[in-house]
Amino acid sequence: MSPVKTAPAELTAGDAALRTQYLTEVLGLLYPEPCHTDGTEGHTIAEYLVVPNAHRPRLLVPTASRSVAAAAVRRYAEPQSRLARLKRDAVVAAVRARADRLVFRDRIRVTGPVSASVDGYLTDALRRDLSVSIHIGPARANRKPVLQLLTPDGDTFGFAKIGTNQLTQRLVRAETAALNAIGSSGLTKLTVPTVLHAGPWRGMQVLVQSALPVWLPRAPLTPRRLTAAMLDIAGCCGYTTGPLAQSAYWHELRTRLAAVADRPEGAALASAVDVLATHSGETTLRYGAWHGDWAPWNMANVADALLVWDWERFATGVPLGFDAVHHDLQKRIQSSGDARGAVETTVRRADDLLAPFGVAPVARETTALLYLVDLAVRYLTDRQAEAGARLGVLGTWLLPVLIRRVEEL
Repeated sequence: MSPVKTAPAELTAGDAALRTQYLTEVLGLLYPEPCHTDGTEGHTIAEYLVVPNAHRPRLLVPTASRSVAAAAVRRYAEPQSRLARLKRDAVVAAVRARADRLVFRDRIRVTGPVSASVDGYLTDALRRDLSVSIHIGPARANRKPVLQLLTPDGDTFGFAKIGTNQLTQRLVRAETAALNAIGSSGLTKLTVPTVLHAGPWRGMQVLVQSALPVWLPRAPLTPRRLTAAMLDIAGCCGYTTGPLAQSAYWHELRTRLAAVADRPEGAALASAVDVLATHSGETTLRYGAWHGDWAPWNMANVADALLVWDWERFATGVPLGFDAVHHDLQKRIQSSGDARGAVETTVRRADDLLAPFGVAPVARETTALLYLVDLAVRYLTDRQAEAGARLGVLGTWLLPVLIRRVEEL
């Protein structure tokens, strides 16, 4: 098996250039004609600071008031490092001191009829006055406009996700369904957002969900509490048990794999799955639900709650323990930057990761390898490499480890 190892040259554009291009695309979607984003004519709908600048846009901050602008920066997300927190706090201080014109030179003034804008749509749909802050994320296939919604007093009350193409519309619908399902499932170990509004707008799919208080002081998160929360989700829609090769999960995975079989990586994955079927097809597994992207940046542990968001990958009927493997892998990639080394370490730790979930020793490595197959199929289905995602080219990190470990079974 010989997976693709490098990205085509056109996929290696810098993150800054891709963000700048995406900024233009997002503004055109949120403020379509007859709106103007160059401030040339008509009534002013909104004015934004571009943070840090138009060449490296990460956040559009509304300038309606100092309190709203400061809250938009402070409460969008909790930085993952001390340096990131210092940068965030510096921006907040500049906005509060009215020094933003000296620090942030780039601004965008949107004009036109409010009724044609996303501001007007959300105001009508939610029946309340609001300001919008816009996040400009890194390149990836599932990137979509994410808007922080603030009251006139600067309180963050919600976040809106807008699906703009076939993939992101599907994910927005999936997250809407997931939040509705798990919100009524009796969870006790974690807190999730609630759906405030969902529906179509100008051919796109919108989900507005309540804001979790991620800005509260963080509390230490013990492995026991994390595992309990993951088990809470695993059982929220019930469990099933049975041999891998006879499970609904296996058949669904093979169907997804067949859809990417024409890709070089797809052929390599199919060979690995055939080996897994031969070696572990009769292994009995327990199946439940999983978050689907339970990573450190999608959760916050505060004094009296474990907050978890981004439920667009939620699924039922997967092998128990997938969330634990995913969390460990993503945490290692984040901390080390060595994605291939992170995969190696996570698979080696399968026993420790999966024992708390009651996974039988004979099934633990198989479960970890199945997770890698599942993640690889997701990346190929979403065409992450073509979107310029940093980890989109599987042959540079995930596939070599997966293939070698499967061949050693």
